[in-house]
Amino acid sequence: MKKWNFFSGPAILPATVLQQAATAVIDFNGMGLSLLEISHRSKAFETVMNEARQLVRQLLQLTDDYEVLFLTGGASTQFALIPYNLLPHNATAAYLETGQWASNAIKEAALFGKVQVVASSADTLYNHIPKNYNVPADAAYFHITTNNTVFGTQMHDIPTISCPIVADMSSDIFSRPLTNLSSYGVIYAGAQKNMGAAGTTLVVVRKDLLNKTGRQIPSMFNYQTHIEHHSMFNTPPVFAVYVAYLTLQWIAEQGLENLAQKNTQKSQLLYHEIDRNTLFKGSVAIEDRSQMNVTFVCTRPELESEFLTFAEQNGCVGLKGYRKVGGYRASIYNAMELEGVQTLVQLMQEFEQRWA
Repeated sequence: MKKWNFFSGPAILPATVLQQAATAVIDFNGMGLSLLEISHRSKAFETVMNEARQLVRQLLQLTDDYEVLFLTGGASTQFALIPYNLLPHNATAAYLETGQWASNAIKEAALFGKVQVVASSADTLYNHIPKNYNVPADAAYFHITTNNTVFGTQMHDIPTISCPIVADMSSDIFSRPLTNLSSYGVIYAGAQKNMGAAGTTLVVVRKDLLNKTGRQIPSMFNYQTHIEHHSMFNTPPVFAVYVAYLTLQWIAEQGLENLAQKNTQKSQLLYHEIDRNTLFKGSVAIEDRSQMNVTFVCTRPELESEFLTFAEQNGCVGLKGYRKVGGYRASIYNAMELEGVQTLVQLMQEFEQRWA
């Protein structure tokens, strides 16, 4: 039976990427050595790192003002490294609180300087993206989370403001073309949701924002260190970077416009069924629904676990909602085929026929 992977992360990868990565673990590029045992200083891996960084530049259409880094520690480490590198002691950083990861980022930033939460949807359990907020023009930066994996909301419009935007794009990076590049100061994303395997984090940083905090920053925590060493200051996560490289190649072959159209098609199909089906309903504001993480609940709570079992028995795995939220979460990242969503929709219809 074909298994359809709806887990939120580590998440689904293109089949070709899995095949290439598996081969490289045994024999990398015909070298007779595993990718896991070659030197990270070898020309073979330096080529991987350099080409991965170049693919990011190409896909995001980056200018020379930006540098591309592959770091470790996950996106959660960036919650601290961003204010460490960008927030002077006497300045204020603005944050939009739209979910658990945004909340965690706010807590970390408060350790380094002043933080102003310009708007929050915490009081409604993050079921919408706040609107009509004001960002101080003199803020050091404005931090947003473009897609909220836990609660299933997404920012479909990025505000036009005077200070640099810092964007956590961990769960929707490369799902659509990036517009208004000059608005961004930093873009960061854990690889394990839409860009590769767990273990590396993409950071895109505008170089003119660095070295202005007035603080001494340890080498490993300093973006400038990693810029000067081309993401090779210390031993990088070789396998994770390689899988990201393969995934970036696949994304480039697909094209961001094409992926955006497919993601819209998949999400619209699933949301249509959620709205039609008498046993299910959406859990967030319609206008803020995510195209990556579709969250919904059962209208008859006593059947919640029954549907999970039914779905798993029929090949749809990873649908259980985040442990603090409950319900269901179907993560339909770039690599999820339309057929997978069609299968889930069919199971929802069969379940309705059985229990409604």
